[in-house]
Amino acid sequence: MDVKIKFLGAAQTVTGSKYLLKAGDKNILIDCGLFQGLKDLRLLNWDVFPINPSEIDIVILTHAHIDHCGYLPRLCRDGFEGNIYCTTATADLLEIMLYDSAKLQEEETEVAIQKGYSKHNNPEPLYTTKDVDKVLPKVKAVDYDEIFEPLPKIQVQFLDAGHILGSAIAEITVSGERMTKKIVFSGDLGRYDKPILFDPPVVKQADVLLVESTYGDRLNRIDSPEQAFQKIILDAIDRKGCLVIPAFAVGRTQLLLYYLKRLKQEKMIPDIPVYVDSPMAIDVTFLYQRYPRYFKQELFVGMGKGSPFHFSNLHFCDKQTESNALRDLKQNAIIISASGMCTGGRILSHLYQRLPKPNDTILLVGYQAAGTRGKRLLEGEKSIKIFGEPVQVHAHIDHLDGLSAHADKDELLRWLAGFEDSPKMTFVTHGEPESAKAFAQTIQTELGWHAQAPEYLETVSLFQGI
Repeated sequence: MDVKIKFLGAAQTVTGSKYLLKAGDKNILIDCGLFQGLKDLRLLNWDVFPINPSEIDIVILTHAHIDHCGYLPRLCRDGFEGNIYCTTATADLLEIMLYDSAKLQEEETEVAIQKGYSKHNNPEPLYTTKDVDKVLPKVKAVDYDEIFEPLPKIQVQFLDAGHILGSAIAEITVSGERMTKKIVFSGDLGRYDKPILFDPPVVKQADVLLVESTYGDRLNRIDSPEQAFQKIILDAIDRKGCLVIPAFAVGRTQLLLYYLKRLKQEKMIPDIPVYVDSPMAIDVTFLYQRYPRYFKQELFVGMGKGSPFHFSNLHFCDKQTESNALRDLKQNAIIISASGMCTGGRILSHLYQRLPKPNDTILLVGYQAAGTRGKRLLEGEKSIKIFGEPVQVHAHIDHLDGLSAHADKDELLRWLAGFEDSPKMTFVTHGEPESAKAFAQTIQTELGWHAQAPEYLETVSLFQGI
């Protein structure tokens, strides 16, 4: 049996994670994400898929972030008929994430038609909610650490990656006529010593390794996130405006709520209202409560009764009318809304309204990919296009480092140090070109491994005649 891999995404970019593993006559797609950020990347979502979807036997998902799962409705619409394997929590998240993604695309298409800013005569969404309907029956949920065999001679095991709820490292074992080989996909690795999720587990052996590199060229630490967050909130209050936080609905919103509860309990900030204005983030927050075994038990120590994500003066804005009412808030309020990189969702309406206001504060709390509005705000651009119109930036733009759910350079090296022997090949993926190439060089220099940052659509032969 010959084994090859083709990099269909997340190759010198942090989006569009897709890896096609060809083992003999079987085609296995690991992750199926949307490209986000730069226009040239987003246009790839509309290209003819590099392999006929009907020729793919199964899909293995590491987690439910859209850049890892968001292309599934298009794949199924265009002919994929196999099963989709993921962890139990990821399966629950998929339904929330994919329907939200489809609805956003339908709504954005409708707005483009109404306002006439699309370059296409008849703009259409990449996929619809009806396409999502075709995905969910194909999903097969598997518990962490359970070894399963989705195809003959192919075994898979998910390990808790500690990145978001349900995130996994995927270990795929291929058994040939003469030997067995293990290929490890890190997915997105979480961080060490964080308050909610567990540390990434030790993996001791891999013949081939794919490791992410979002922060592969830098450290991303903060000594006291609560104190830093406190200062930003108090400064926003002193400006007599509102604090608006674009935040990923899965993971980042819940972490912010955890810190806000602690800050209020310790009376480090006033008891001002906090509004979560994202139906998806609301659904995900309640979903987290169904999986307490995935949390560190010390999370609940000293947090009082009930969920660690709930506190006084917290308001969930599920309905559009509730979201619209937030426009009337003048000061002393915190609004958390998705998406985290300001690429879509209700956060766009808040930015449209509040970016021109010098009293308001926009706080960026996560990784901002190249080409996103979040990245442009972080870089100090004074005019941002929203809903096809230029919006002047007069609000105060702040940034809180250290809250990312991605392991930084040292944490990635710490995880790699757990391997007892060097893999035959190490591919550095899911990072911008500078980050991926720098981390590949770091691996070679510090660990003595062979490592490379593959290019988009590159195909590599892993094993021959196993």
